Amino acid sequence: MRIGTPGFVPERLTEARAARRIPSMTELARMLGVTSSKVSRWESGEHSPEPEALTELARELRVRREFFLRPTFTGSRPFFHRKLASTLKRDHTYQHAQVNWLHEISSVVQHYVDFPELDIPDLMGATHFQQLRDSDIEGFAAHLRQHWNLGEGPCIDVVGLLERIGCVVSSIEMGTSKLDGVCSWSESDGRPHILLATDKMSLPRRQMDAAHELGHAILHKNVTKSELETDLKVIEKQAFCFASAFLLPETSYVRELPHYSLAGMLTAKERWRVSIKAQISRLRSLGLIDGDDATRMYKTYSAKGWSRCEPLDREWSLPQPRILNDALQLIVDSGTRSKEDLLAVEFTMNRGDIENLANLPSGWFLRNPSQVVELSLRKGQTEPSLGRSNGQVIAFSSKPRKA
Repeated sequence: MRIGTPGFVPERLTEARAARRIPSMTELARMLGVTSSKVSRWESGEHSPEPEALTELARELRVRREFFLRPTFTGSRPFFHRKLASTLKRDHTYQHAQVNWLHEISSVVQHYVDFPELDIPDLMGATHFQQLRDSDIEGFAAHLRQHWNLGEGPCIDVVGLLERIGCVVSSIEMGTSKLDGVCSWSESDGRPHILLATDKMSLPRRQMDAAHELGHAILHKNVTKSELETDLKVIEKQAFCFASAFLLPETSYVRELPHYSLAGMLTAKERWRVSIKAQISRLRSLGLIDGDDATRMYKTYSAKGWSRCEPLDREWSLPQPRILNDALQLIVDSGTRSKEDLLAVEFTMNRGDIENLANLPSGWFLRNPSQVVELSLRKGQTEPSLGRSNGQVIAFSSKPRKA
């Protein structure tokens, strides 16, 4: 009698299929050379694969066998992302699977490294998101700028801010321009995990996407999955309102704007790093231009070809998330774990998936640690002054090694 593989977690098979963008159980069955009903029974939990079949699953889906024996990191809280009617279901399930893997990588790393303490004040309290007014959201944005000592000027690296206040951030290519960022609160460590898209990305769009996901983390932490389904438009509008208010404070941005025109907004863009299109929306929401003015501006904007690429977009590099990259470097450089050990014991995913989500260089796990050669100054020589001050390095600590 065949008993399958004890401890097999069927949700992991569904997750891995989504992560590989395999659209159906029938397609996976074809790849494995088995019947679709067999794969269906595996995913439903009715049966589990035999050891030989599990080995074949791991090979085809590019994971370790143990991947299917560990619990998923899917929680009860929803994923916040913009649902477009033209977005394929497999793109959304792919994105969800990648966020789950981001949670898993973060959980492993945090066994060894202390991340920055979470610094997101609870501004909502007992307030339900449906009770929020635009003025409330404006107030939240102003309060957080003060709390994080940002002043009223431009915040030109929202990704760096997110990591500094304790969020786990990653950015990957989604394979489609119809997917933006996604935010999910982790139930294991109580941190927001934010996954940003790099497809057709510019710095202003990266800024707005990151601030948008921060808005979800601030305003919608306690939203249920059913509320997200029924009130998605309201939830998305609130997150965009927060991002606009956070990036373009009324008290400073408006005062600096030379005039309410596309030329004036282009001048402002160079300093504030926010797209002209988002600035039009901001001025409209503040009542500084009316609907007709905004429509005329959008038409001119489109006629100039800026819908494809705005001026200045190609002049700025994208800020990259660093927290997982730096943490894994610290673990290896300190001798706490070797790269081989991490892949063989801690992680169950393919090394390429880890490198991608941790923003590591491709092939990082295959490279041997650099050999360090210690040098000393010649006797009688002093270290020359370079005429500049040293930069401040903020390092996070390695946790005590477990026995």
